[in-house]
Amino acid sequence: MQQLKGILLVNLGTPDSPQVPDVRKYLKEFLLDERVIDIPAISRHLLVRGIIAPFRAPKSAKSYKHIWTAEGSPLMVYSVRQQEKLQAALGEEYVVELAMRYQTPSIEKGLMALMEKRVNEIIVVPLFPQYTSATNGSIIQKVMEIVAKWQAIPSIRFTGDFHAHPLFIKAFSEIGKKHNPETYDHVLFSYHGLPERQILKTVEGNNCLTTNCCDTLHNRNCFCYRAQCFNTTRLIAEQLQLKPENYTVCFQSRLGKTPWIKPYSTVVIEELAKKGVKRILMYSPAFVADCLETVFEIGVEYHEDFQKMGGKKIQLVESLNEHPLFIECLIDLIKN
Repeated sequence: MQQLKGILLVNLGTPDSPQVPDVRKYLKEFLLDERVIDIPAISRHLLVRGIIAPFRAPKSAKSYKHIWTAEGSPLMVYSVRQQEKLQAALGEEYVVELAMRYQTPSIEKGLMALMEKRVNEIIVVPLFPQYTSATNGSIIQKVMEIVAKWQAIPSIRFTGDFHAHPLFIKAFSEIGKKHNPETYDHVLFSYHGLPERQILKTVEGNNCLTTNCCDTLHNRNCFCYRAQCFNTTRLIAEQLQLKPENYTVCFQSRLGKTPWIKPYSTVVIEELAKKGVKRILMYSPAFVADCLETVFEIGVEYHEDFQKMGGKKIQLVESLNEHPLFIECLIDLIKN
């Protein structure tokens, strides 16, 4: 009897369309996750249903319309291509399904599709290089909630973070080299932000978010998202032979008034503009597929803001998308 292994690739999610109702539906499911907005349930529901979703959805819908393609959302398009290329590379001993943590295709649908193929093992691959409770943790919790209701549960395992995987680092470095980093005044590594309280919850000890706390990665901060981001940056910078004074780590996409991890991307860009920097090359290594946060927030909004400040250009380094080295990285995560 053929032994099939099931692979479930899981990314964050995207609205089904750039229309306001679909964007509002997506925002509600996303932001009502207790691991995303980690405040008491009543407060979370009042905040999301009463303020964020109604007022943010129309603005976000305009942004999605700006990046929407004939094939759909870029995140979905590239995620499907990743699934297809991974399936082709792994061969008939594997069944690869794609799921989104929020909206469609759902994690439950992906798991059921694997079970219908009679797989004897399921390997869940969260597509997030750096660990966070709001991404990897949420996916693991959701999968376990679903399978806990099954009578027959196959062997299930989860791949971990891959922020320092050699193939992940090499892939991002190769993509960046196409833009000739040496021709830019400064290189920014912009990661998605998190509230400071979420970082403090995952880190042992009391030295987190202090001066130089993320300069090295060790046992006490190995699950710290910020420390992992700094480590990813150091490794890519080494590949590009960048000097420390020529690049900066920063964090984007803040929401609300609570303190988020620093430095903020918008503040760093403004400071560089004041120093006379004219050309910035910008990586976003928290994402493995281009999406709203890369194509629009960096490629459009940050670029336009920088020009208003006197700068000339912010060039987005494309995400991994369907890069062959990233497919190799996924295969290594699955097999090893």
